[in-house]
Amino acid sequence: MGYLSDKEESDDVPVQERGPSFWNDVLKFAVIAALVVLPIRMYIIQPFIVSGSSMFPTFESGDYLIVDEVSYRFEEPQRGDVIVFRYPLDPSKFFIKRIVGLPGETVEIKNSQVLIEKTPSAQKVVLDEPYIDVKTSSIDPVKLKETEYFVLGDNREASSDSRVWGVLDQKFIIGRALIRLLPISQAEAFPGKVEQ
Repeated sequence: MGYLSDKEESDDVPVQERGPSFWNDVLKFAVIAALVVLPIRMYIIQPFIVSGSSMFPTFESGDYLIVDEVSYRFEEPQRGDVIVFRYPLDPSKFFIKRIVGLPGETVEIKNSQVLIEKTPSAQKVVLDEPYIDVKTSSIDPVKLKETEYFVLGDNREASSDSRVWGVLDQKFIIGRALIRLLPISQAEAFPGKVEQ
């Protein structure tokens, strides 16, 4: 009937014929894996390692993050989100900061407090920032346009942010911090996220 026992099969199939088949299977697996993994890596999530102290104590140098690159295609960035973006003055560099000012708002820093004015006639609101330990230098009011965000590092004394180089246009945003993988003791989803 054409069925072979295990012994007959192993005797009838030469070792040489198995070699190319094995490597074909490996190649097929590698191509399929690349077709699945590369789009995910390029368009959905991306790993980043924190370098520097601008987000201390929320993040330390060496923290390993997975960044969500999809959510902001369906929803707008929110105040309190920790985001990774291309540095506007040198897009080959990536920065990590916290969003404090949203499009259409006016942001001011006075007496170490971040003041948010949502509309020209609205009263200024003091931003609650439990994640900072140091005082913040004052800046004059900054009016944000429709695609602009005001971002700050949690470690204000060691951060190059919107106080230094200006507002962040939405086109530079890569995504938000989704998972902290390392160190294992601090692994969590949406690390540093604060509801505002």
